[in-house]
Amino acid sequence: MSTFSEDELVRLFSKVGFDDKKIKEILKNDKISKSLGEVIELSGQASLGKPFDKSTDALLHNLASLLKGKHYEHIKYVVNDIVNEKLSTNLQVSEAFKYIKSSEGAKFDNESFEKASGIGITVSADDSKRELRKYFEEHKAEIIEARYRAVPAIFAQVKSLESLKWASPSLFKPAIDSLLLEYLGPKDERDIVKKKSKKAAPAKSKQEEKVEDTLQLDKLHNMFVEGFLGDLHKPGKEPQKWDDVKAAHAEFIQGQVYTRFPPEPNGFLHIGHSKAIMVNFGYAKYYGGHCYLRFDDTNPEKEDQIYFDSIKRCVKWLGYEPWKVTYSSDYFDELYALAEKLISSGYGYVDHSTPEEVKAQRGIKADGTPGGKRVPSPWRSRSIEDSLEDFRRMRDGFYKPGEATLRMKQDLDSPSPQMWDLVAYRVLDKAHPRTGDKWKIYPTYDFTHCLVDSFENITHSLCTTEFVMSRESYEWLCDVLHVYRPPQREYGRLNITGTIMSKRKIARLVNEHYVRSWDDPRLYTLESLRRRGIPPGAILTFINTLGVTTSTTNIQVTRFESAVRDYLNFTTPRLMMVVDPIKVVLDNVNEDFEESVSIPYKPGDEALGSHKLSLTKEFYIDTSDYRPEKSKGYFRWAPEQPVGLMRVPFSISVKSVENDESGKPLIIHAEYLNDSAKHKKPKAYIQWVPISKKQSSPVKVEEVRVYNQLFKSENPASNPDGFLADINPDSEEIIKGALLEPAFRDIEEKSPLNLPIANSQFSIKEEKGPETVRFQAVRVGYFCVDKDSTPDRLILNRVVTLKEDSAKD
Repeated sequence: MSTFSEDELVRLFSKVGFDDKKIKEILKNDKISKSLGEVIELSGQASLGKPFDKSTDALLHNLASLLKGKHYEHIKYVVNDIVNEKLSTNLQVSEAFKYIKSSEGAKFDNESFEKASGIGITVSADDSKRELRKYFEEHKAEIIEARYRAVPAIFAQVKSLESLKWASPSLFKPAIDSLLLEYLGPKDERDIVKKKSKKAAPAKSKQEEKVEDTLQLDKLHNMFVEGFLGDLHKPGKEPQKWDDVKAAHAEFIQGQVYTRFPPEPNGFLHIGHSKAIMVNFGYAKYYGGHCYLRFDDTNPEKEDQIYFDSIKRCVKWLGYEPWKVTYSSDYFDELYALAEKLISSGYGYVDHSTPEEVKAQRGIKADGTPGGKRVPSPWRSRSIEDSLEDFRRMRDGFYKPGEATLRMKQDLDSPSPQMWDLVAYRVLDKAHPRTGDKWKIYPTYDFTHCLVDSFENITHSLCTTEFVMSRESYEWLCDVLHVYRPPQREYGRLNITGTIMSKRKIARLVNEHYVRSWDDPRLYTLESLRRRGIPPGAILTFINTLGVTTSTTNIQVTRFESAVRDYLNFTTPRLMMVVDPIKVVLDNVNEDFEESVSIPYKPGDEALGSHKLSLTKEFYIDTSDYRPEKSKGYFRWAPEQPVGLMRVPFSISVKSVENDESGKPLIIHAEYLNDSAKHKKPKAYIQWVPISKKQSSPVKVEEVRVYNQLFKSENPASNPDGFLADINPDSEEIIKGALLEPAFRDIEEKSPLNLPIANSQFSIKEEKGPETVRFQAVRVGYFCVDKDSTPDRLILNRVVTLKEDSAKD
């Protein structure tokens, strides 16, 4: 690569027509300016003294920004094709650069390069419309339901279709408009956003506008085509040592993506696993491939059927359907055969070293610190025949646990601990829940994981970065056994601060009764989040917003709850709930008085419909909405300060109050100001719930369980007295005696009654359960029904507050 001084760059840029202002702007970024100098020099334009046209100039600038000061051997081919107008879009330049970067050090293949960068590929208007029609047919139900509101999501999704990758975006609008007219007919009243006067309806709050903007942005964001996942190889490009293996793999996959989600069934999944589920299932689904749910059941000592069932339930809850459900134990016979092959090929040996001796062989000092001299096991040099015979004795139960292991003969001189003769098989005196007493030996994770990936022809073995060092040992094992080598790629895990996700620590919380159970809503297991009422679509939207990178993502609990709050604000109906009721009697109306009003389930959005409710002579308000005297800045109800009731046409004023012995109000006698001479527009409106046998009102709530953070700090494990000393004593509050308006029963019957998000990827069709009965209690928070509820005993969980600081208020 040429190195340029600033003066040389100024002269070079001047020769191709850049003015002084532009040159000064370019020179602000040292790396990009030098890369731009290189591509201009490679183009030959400077020697001709010929300026670039605007299009070529922009594309070369884009290439320089991708290079960022680095040099690649074959970059001249990209520059030449830009100047010769073979590469004419930023997308083509980006894909061409990716190809050059990935093929560094290899012989340049022009045919592959042109294919990767879309050179010569033309997508006509007819081709574009044909592919769009396929998309419309696949999403017909969602499009018909959402009608013209689906347009932004349609544009966002079709741009990422592989078949339209090289199509000009200008082709999309006329084709989509034509197809919408064909499928939906012309726009009618359902598609017209009616402009309402300020008197007819209140303007949207800043919070509502923020939520809608956030969700709209999420429709345009797609983690499967961006960042870590966007840079993954295409299926069929998996590098292999053996040509025959490569051919057999290609024959099986037929160009499709194959992934797997491989949990160990020894505990409950937590919020971090939701990212792994979405990465593996979502990536395969997005590209029309297949994803296995594979249970890594190689340790019968820690496995339990309750974990198997819970994992299946959580995957389904998040909206994914496994292509196949498999188990590592399905392959025990094949794994055993490969273990014998490992020994027979000289890459395995049976070892009788104790755990302490193995540590010493690996250079681990007596105090547990690394850095000592690594030495081979004395059993490493034994004969193949001897090890093979001893391995079969292990299989037949001759040895007890700890007396013998099968180890891989790897590379003790490697700097990676994953190459220091890992254990492949160990003796376990434990029956397996699926294979019974057949096996006395079980394969380790290090031996099993990559080989089962190989058996299942996984094209993208996606795991978190703590396994990055395992990649070398996995590839080594597959290559020495002459089997397909799945390409492992590592992304950063998702952590939530302010909580714990250790299976051992959660078990202690449950066993010592700090929480109700393993699905206690204060925990962050997926079962807990489900019980707490968090919609699966909110979790997927949240993860999609974060994207996928190779860095660990540490997110505060408050940020996660904020994302859930935004999702619920957009999707859930509203109800009036009185948490601390006080009775009101209208003295100036008849006993059979009714004032019927229509209340929308979501103001400003007709999609959820509305319900009728009648104000009666007697009703309840919340104690917090009344004060015995007026005060500055207080606009709700007080003597000589009338107040409005939500959606009711006239205000109410205080006439008298019945108090108990302590002076606490028991009953407020009021006047309904339905005389136009007395009625004035109130400064505030409050909630109310009628007392009416006819309306089956109110609905009584046995318990409202208000959940706060389980721990007091962001890092409970850092407490010097242990994580249990960090528990928040006020993490659960129980409120008795709350009342709901009767429309709750309508929501309960129709649940899940949630507005769909236009991007179908996040609109999960949940199975009906208590947690799907969700609503926003106006001015109080978001709630769902808890599984402890019975027909005669309603229990609610608070999902999240209405705003982040409301708990402090």
